Amino acid sequence: MPANYEIDNIDLKILEILLKNAKKPYTEVAKQVFVSGGTVHVRMKKLEDMGIVEGTTLKLDYTKLGYDITAFIGIFLSKSALYDEVIAELKQIQEVVNVHYTTGNYSMFAKIHCKDTQHLKDVLHDKIQRVEGIVRTDTMISLEESINRSIQLDMK
Repeated sequence: MPANYEIDNIDLKILEILLKNAKKPYTEVAKQVFVSGGTVHVRMKKLEDMGIVEGTTLKLDYTKLGYDITAFIGIFLSKSALYDEVIAELKQIQEVVNVHYTTGNYSMFAKIHCKDTQHLKDVLHDKIQRVEGIVRTDTMISLEESINRSIQLDMK
């Protein structure tokens, strides 16, 4: 792939269509963008090689799998230099699905899924709060996820 490859409107249209439905066949995407299926395939490969597209994922309804609680945890570190060690430990906790290194009140902000309040207590008390370097946590339970979307990509 050329080092000077630039994203154009066709790439952005392809991404926008696949963001809405990653399972859509490239041939259908091609029809909507007015290019060949091969063009879509080649462009997606270039976007993957550039690190823009990092793969595809499934969107799950965790409540239907028995995980009735989604919580967000503000994590306070004793010192920011411990971030790498703490993140390595958090990666080992299966309920932790997302972590951000942040500015503001918290050093880190995590998202977890738990089956019920007892499971949440166990994850907090027996796993997260035992990680060396974590001095305190604030937990917020999500009552409802009202928006979960990708940003609209700006066309050039």
